[in-house]
Amino acid sequence: MKQGVLVMKISTKGRYALRMMIDLAEHENCGFIALKDIAERQNLSKKYLEQIVPAFNKTGVLRTNRGFQGGYQLSRSPDQYTVGEILRLTEGSLSPVSCLDQEPVGCERSADCPTLPIWQGLEKVINDYLDSITLQDILDRQRERYANDYVI
Repeated sequence: MKQGVLVMKISTKGRYALRMMIDLAEHENCGFIALKDIAERQNLSKKYLEQIVPAFNKTGVLRTNRGFQGGYQLSRSPDQYTVGEILRLTEGSLSPVSCLDQEPVGCERSADCPTLPIWQGLEKVINDYLDSITLQDILDRQRERYANDYVI
């Protein structure tokens, strides 16, 4: 990595969690969905999805059903989930610098830090942007894209 370059990367866990939630939103009328079906459709590892699900189970984001017709489904409608919410559940903080992970800011230099407002502004832009996109928005864009691909 070049010196002085700010890099914020969403982990595989966050990206796969988002894909899993989009898949559940796409199939919300199909009842409970088995992880193996999501894994197959999304070309993901079922074992990896099994590691992601506990982050959602603790928060009530998903409904679960055990047994023969078991699986997962969204507990709310797709328009009530934001990308920001999903990523924060899997990634933790989306802050561009670690000093913003604590409230109040946990750095002893924060009172005199000339760059703190920059990082706070970037954090606000990141969170505002990711919180402005819902699962429903993603589904709508996807449907629109496929509708525009129609050829006679």
